[in-house]
Amino acid sequence: MRLRVKPLKRKDAGSGLAAIDRETMAELGVSSGEFVAIEGPDGRVVARVWPGRSEDSGRGIVRIDGQLRQAAGVRIDDPVAVEPADVEPAERITIALPENVRIQGDVGSYLKEQLSERAVSAGDTFSLSLGFGLLSTRSNRRLPVTVVDTDPSGSVVVGNETTVEVTEHGGDELAVEATGPLETDGETGGPDVTYEDVGGLDDELEQVREMIELPMRHPELFRALGIEPPKGVLLHGPPGTGKTLIARAVASEIDAHFQTISGPEIMSKYYGESEEQLRDVFEEAADNEPAIVFIDELDSIAPKREDVQGDVERRVVAQLLSLMDGLEQRGEITVIGTTNRVDAIDPALRRPGRFDREIEIGVPDAAGREEILQIHTRGMPLADDVDLERYAENTHGFVGADLENLAKEAAMTAMRRVRPELDLDEDEIDAEVLEALEITAADFKSALRGIEPSAMREVFVEIPDVSWDDVGGLADAKQRLRESVQWPMEHGDAYERVGLSPAKGVLLYGPPGTGKTLLAKAVANEAQSNFISVKGPELFDKYVGESEKGVREVFSKARENAPTIVFFDEIDAIASERGSGVGDSNVGERVVSQLLTELDGLEELEDVVVIAASNRPELIDDALLRPGRLDRHVAVGEPDKAARREIFAIHTADRPLADDVDLDALAAETDGYTGADIEAVCREAATIAVRDHVRAEATGEDRDVGAIELTADHFEQALEAVSPGEDDTFGAEAVRFADVLEDVEGES
Repeated sequence: MRLRVKPLKRKDAGSGLAAIDRETMAELGVSSGEFVAIEGPDGRVVARVWPGRSEDSGRGIVRIDGQLRQAAGVRIDDPVAVEPADVEPAERITIALPENVRIQGDVGSYLKEQLSERAVSAGDTFSLSLGFGLLSTRSNRRLPVTVVDTDPSGSVVVGNETTVEVTEHGGDELAVEATGPLETDGETGGPDVTYEDVGGLDDELEQVREMIELPMRHPELFRALGIEPPKGVLLHGPPGTGKTLIARAVASEIDAHFQTISGPEIMSKYYGESEEQLRDVFEEAADNEPAIVFIDELDSIAPKREDVQGDVERRVVAQLLSLMDGLEQRGEITVIGTTNRVDAIDPALRRPGRFDREIEIGVPDAAGREEILQIHTRGMPLADDVDLERYAENTHGFVGADLENLAKEAAMTAMRRVRPELDLDEDEIDAEVLEALEITAADFKSALRGIEPSAMREVFVEIPDVSWDDVGGLADAKQRLRESVQWPMEHGDAYERVGLSPAKGVLLYGPPGTGKTLLAKAVANEAQSNFISVKGPELFDKYVGESEKGVREVFSKARENAPTIVFFDEIDAIASERGSGVGDSNVGERVVSQLLTELDGLEELEDVVVIAASNRPELIDDALLRPGRLDRHVAVGEPDKAARREIFAIHTADRPLADDVDLDALAAETDGYTGADIEAVCREAATIAVRDHVRAEATGEDRDVGAIELTADHFEQALEAVSPGEDDTFGAEAVRFADVLEDVEGES
């Protein structure tokens, strides 16, 4: 049967599977777990059949990974002949490891586990993870192993009864060199990067293939349409999202000459030499058409000409422009450029004819992160308690490089557990130690603590660890926040159904210490979104334009890492009424204008909610308070008796209380106290209890630490020491703010 080749699921890559839909399997006369032979132009491979995706039904598709595609000499969308294959169980197989790998002990059982249930034949090369890659600096190290001989001959399947023998290379003794990276041989180790190694970027990968693969393999399509095929693709996005990886995957999958220009390496101090090196690259590509010229970090050699001081950069940009779209025909040369500073590139390069399409490679979502984690843990010995889906949900703002680092650090943590058993001075490592290596959920948890998401390093971003249970009272404020922030993120389909767009922003106002910041943290945690905290005055800068740029960058980061909550603490400091300032720079007014356009400008804010807090709301500019900007105004007032009881319970939950402490009585006594005041009372009571214990010990009394308790007397002393906040500024101004709100609502 003739079927078309498509890529396999990321997590199944390297397992020797061929995914075919059930209808086609029935036509072929094979069932799940049996074997088929796939005939390509360069050879015949045998793979185990697995039921494919339901969307493949009736489309005549076989999904195989990069290793099998390379062995059969086929590329994606090529036709192959597929037929049932007779595969006998192997009695014995002989495997040769690369020469630079040395293992002591019986590694055969480890290899048998890796090759279990796979079809092999003499001459096959597999890229396997041998576990001790964990000892090197790169995780999921994969090494090529070659099948030298099988008994019986032909295609056989490795099972429980199979004996796996490891031959000696050139008579050398086998042992593991624990130092230095164990490099693979590109010729025998399978393709460097395949499409199955790129996770969470299906749409972007499809666009790149359409731009590069199609013109090279089927130029007649473009001739039939009477158009020139695309000549260039610019990949841009935050660092670590997979731009270079996509280019490597395309180069590996397409049978084309691949030329790489790493920005700064072509620069020279001699006049004209930089341009000459650039011309040489394109000339070599022209001699080997079809060819791909890959320019990494394009912004370093093609910056905006009006912004650079030196003459060299201008000439290099001009040379690149003429090479990409000059008087001479470029031929079948496709240019791929990557950058994480797309706005720094000369505008002349960013037009059709040079870079025809700009593809943004963004920060992956939860499904994309799970796919990336599956790729990086593919060759790892994971314990049963490792739940990759949970880590994918908890790694907001992590790009592909961060997730690779997470897998690597988890592996290094697992290795630290077995390191005491290793003698690193020896030339050999016992194969039994390799088999015992296992990466657990605790290893991942430990690794996660030490990794900061690189997509959000410039701004303070995190998911706070404050939940609704940590916020006492404030039931109305909590409900309003849930409706404004949590529900749109969790029940987006309901909002879509009734044509309701979620609130852009929420203003929390109330006296100091009532829990405004705590509420913002709790809602960010409960909504499982990123949290960017902006302390009002920190945005101000002494240089003109820098303060507004700071506001733009905060919102830019928020959009990139959506869903995000942007929290402006003390917003009255940066968004005060315009026209009231006496300063000569007017920086405050420009920051307010920038805030207004970010919140309700031409560029839509998607999955980004702004929460602002202030205890001087009457100072905030009216334009910021109208619907469409800070839509919801939530009063966070002083707690009533029931709320004070709840706050006392929260702050005494982890403290040893004596039997005579009555929280209801304390709540009744603390009329006028805010949440912060009550926290201070509990802290003061604990301090007094410790003070009594230390003084008693100093007088020679034998005191047990376990006997320390907070008594009613300690709380009475604390109440005398901590009086409620005396500042009544808020109360005096609250009436004025109510008038402001009425005016704003009346105008809108």
